[in-house]
Amino acid sequence: MSRLITLTTDFGSRDPYMASVKGVILSRCPDARIVDLSHEIAAGDIREGALFLAAALPHFPEDAIHFAVIDPGVGASRNAIAARFAHFIVVCPDNGLLTLVSRNMPILEARVITNPAVMLKTISATFHGRDIFAPVAAALASGTPFSELGPVTSKLVTLDLPTPERLSTGVIRGEIIHVDRFGNLITNVRRATISDSKPREFRAGKYTWIELSRTYADAAPGSSIVLFGSADYLEIAVHLGSAAATLGLTRGDAVQVLL
Repeated sequence: MSRLITLTTDFGSRDPYMASVKGVILSRCPDARIVDLSHEIAAGDIREGALFLAAALPHFPEDAIHFAVIDPGVGASRNAIAARFAHFIVVCPDNGLLTLVSRNMPILEARVITNPAVMLKTISATFHGRDIFAPVAAALASGTPFSELGPVTSKLVTLDLPTPERLSTGVIRGEIIHVDRFGNLITNVRRATISDSKPREFRAGKYTWIELSRTYADAAPGSSIVLFGSADYLEIAVHLGSAAATLGLTRGDAVQVLL
């Protein structure tokens, strides 16, 4: 049985882009098991794609092949790569998409995709998702050795993503790094960042919270809370509402945790 291929892009669903990617995969690997993860990553938003991959990929079966294409630099000098982790492979542009995945688990080997045999014969300058990454994913699912994709590389692009800073005053300073579709404000402060400390106060913008909630329903409808979400990032949420709209906060705004 062919290996699982997952698809994560900013292509949306109204245009023929994703359909043509699937057509290439199935033409080269007819029994491929294809799973759509998301095609609603904001257009060209590599940071959002990196966050999505880090949260989603660890939950898939071992040996999955993950096709991830958010590629505003298509046709430019960035490389097409495949990265092998302990339990899966990602094929993607080398533009920082793997920044957060690789923080949580090491890349065992990465290769620049250069072998013409694993690509389409004609390569469009504007659609490497179809012409390079799709046939590569199909080739790997069909048993092509990882070593045949191209030369090894140890220099991958990483995003300059903010990391929380622990100040000598007992304050952890972070920021909002994502707003999800529910309007929840996801910060870069992880549960491990706070460690065993018991926070006494949380601040963002003009707002202050003195309790850490366990679930979204811990507050009355319309009230705001802070809690750790399913990916273990500190979130600001409004029960049955949008924290982004209610509080007027957005990506890049500062947050503080007082210990």
